Amino acid sequence: MKPALRFLACLSLLLIICNARAQSEHENDDPIVTTSLGIPLSLALNPTARFVSGGWGVNSGVGYNFDRRNALIGEFMWNTLNPTNEALQPIRVALQSPNISGYTNLFALTGNYRYELRGKTFGTYFIGGGGWYHRSAGLTKPIPTGTSSSCEPAWLWWGYNCTTGIVITNVTLASSGSTAFGANGGIGFTIRVGEAPYRVYVESRYHYAPTRNVNTQLIAITVGIRY
Repeated sequence: MKPALRFLACLSLLLIICNARAQSEHENDDPIVTTSLGIPLSLALNPTARFVSGGWGVNSGVGYNFDRRNALIGEFMWNTLNPTNEALQPIRVALQSPNISGYTNLFALTGNYRYELRGKTFGTYFIGGGGWYHRSAGLTKPIPTGTSSSCEPAWLWWGYNCTTGIVITNVTLASSGSTAFGANGGIGFTIRVGEAPYRVYVESRYHYAPTRNVNTQLIAITVGIRY
C-alpha cells in the first residue's frame, strides 16, 4: 500500500501544477494537459459479488491530449469494498463469534486511452486500458492455528488455502493481498461548467483483474470534475 500512497501524493502534486497551468490557459477548450478528480461508487460483479457488495473511493488522473479527440491518461483508483454476510459467516461459525468483521480495499494504477467527442457544452468519450491492480482483505480477528473447518470459498477470499477439503490454518492471517495485471473499459459523458475547459463528468467503467483465488470484477460509476 505504501507505493500506492506515495504515487497518490505525487499525482496530487501534479494535479496542483496542472491546475495552476490551467489558469494561464483561460477559455482554452483544447489544453495540452488533462487532469481529473472523481468519486467512484462501485458495484461488485460475480464472482466478486459473492464476497463484497460494493463501496466507494477516489479516482484521480493526469494525461496528455494529442488533439481534441485523443488522449493518454495515467490514473490512480482506490475503492473500499464492503464484505457480505456470505463472506463472514464461515469465519464467525469457526470462531463461534458473531462479532467478526472484515474489510477489502482495491488499488489500481493504470494507463488508459481516451477517445472523445466534445461539443461546446456537452461531450461523450470512450476510455480503456490496463495496469496494476492490488486487492487487500483483512479480518478484525486472526484465526487461531489448528482451527478445523470445511473448505468454503469464503476462506479463499480471506487468503487461506485448503487441502483435502479442509482449511489450512497453520498461519494466523489477519490480512492478505493479491496483485495482478488487469484491464478496464467504459464510457463517460461531460458537461461544461463555468470557464472552459472545466467539465463535470459521469462515467461507467468495468474493471477486471485475475487476482488470486477469486477474480476481481466490478463496475465503477464515477462523478467528478476534469480539466
